[in-house]
Amino acid sequence: MEDTETLLALVCSLLTVPVPEPDILLDALLSCNGDVHATAKLLNSGDAKGSKPVSGAFKRKDRSTGLHGWLNAGKVETTVSDSPRKKRDLKEPSFSPVNIVIKDTSSSSSSPTTPKVDLMSVLRPPPSSTRSVPRLLPLTLSSPSMVAQHTPCTMHLSILPPELACRLFYTMLDLSQSWKRNQWWLFDRVVESPHRTSFYARKTDGVESNESWQEAAQYWYNGRQTDPPEVFPDAMEEACAYVERIVNNEMQGRPRLPLEWAGSGTEGQTWRANVAASNCYEGTKESVGFHSDQLTYLGPYPTIASLSLGTTRIFRLREVVPSEEIHSRKAQTLNIPLPHNSLIIMHAGTQENFKHSIPPQPTLDLYRPLFPHPSRLESPPEPSNCRVNITFRFYRPDFRPQSIPRCNCGVPTILRPDMKNRHDGKVDKYWWACYAGAQNEGKGCSFWRVMDMEAEGRSPTISDVQSNEP
Repeated sequence: MEDTETLLALVCSLLTVPVPEPDILLDALLSCNGDVHATAKLLNSGDAKGSKPVSGAFKRKDRSTGLHGWLNAGKVETTVSDSPRKKRDLKEPSFSPVNIVIKDTSSSSSSPTTPKVDLMSVLRPPPSSTRSVPRLLPLTLSSPSMVAQHTPCTMHLSILPPELACRLFYTMLDLSQSWKRNQWWLFDRVVESPHRTSFYARKTDGVESNESWQEAAQYWYNGRQTDPPEVFPDAMEEACAYVERIVNNEMQGRPRLPLEWAGSGTEGQTWRANVAASNCYEGTKESVGFHSDQLTYLGPYPTIASLSLGTTRIFRLREVVPSEEIHSRKAQTLNIPLPHNSLIIMHAGTQENFKHSIPPQPTLDLYRPLFPHPSRLESPPEPSNCRVNITFRFYRPDFRPQSIPRCNCGVPTILRPDMKNRHDGKVDKYWWACYAGAQNEGKGCSFWRVMDMEAEGRSPTISDVQSNEP
């Protein structure tokens, strides 16, 4: 089927009379259902079912008739305006291409059964073969009940005594002056995190009463070996006891996943915080993009407790939709405001199913401490635009640094979950992959290997315990 411009050009080539105005040409072509020869015959005859003769004296159609007017009867109508108009030079029309599909027919234009043409049905694009998936608007989760309803997380408010929360904020804010911004290679250039960060470890790993574990723990982060971690400051150690109690109470009421660690701490607890990553976000612009926490030393299905101190910032979550569902639903952005002295627990499965971020904000409310700085007791408390975040984690004993496989670059690999292919909310596979490119000018190797918990001797897990039960 020819397009409209080609059809009109063919009509013009068959005319023996001067070429009329473009709108009359289109009227005639539509009235003949796209039949080029019938259209030319109609225009050459000078008669279109009683209309005035078609000749070189064609006048422009009166604009007042409108689109519906010249389509209404399915025939060519020429309307001469009462007001005189200047005649235009009769030239070959120049039409821009319009993708209009006109049904071809061999019936004569004078047939009384000629159907009327509905222009909107002609111009309307055909329906898409694939159903569009509606986007979901962002949702703000402003209460602990909403967080528990929409995410695999729980939120707890005012978890520390006010004086301890304020003292810990001052302690970490002072220490943050010497914290660094992480750097790594990404797309052939060095990028730097837009916030300061540091890493701390407890005196023991919480599983064995051995204080030498830090010396043996030569951890790697972003493809490079880290400095020996600092020990928890006294205020952090004191706060950690509150965090551990809340996390263990929550875990007792939640179903456990197969690859979670099934051991117990030195005091019989299910979860023990033996390391902590601390971050400082100063002002409105400092942030961190969407990511999931590295699982290299945490193992599958970790539980991470994040304590917020200082000014309120938004904690943003977004699910990674599995490949088999991307054509049926979209991920929804979930915004959780985290005020001072609040705890968000990312329970098992969060790192495998969601990514999280701290986005920049156009404005923020200053944090106004209730207590003065310990070293400036005579001075009134000063407002602050900083948020200090402490993420308490449990480094599993079956994922010690010595047990992490190395790639062909000689660097410890990184453990990644298969986020795109999972069933029933559970990840089917994890794999070890080269991560040397994060520091080696973006250059790494192709090392890749599926993690095999049993072959690698990583236990005990919930699956092991359940399989041994009678």
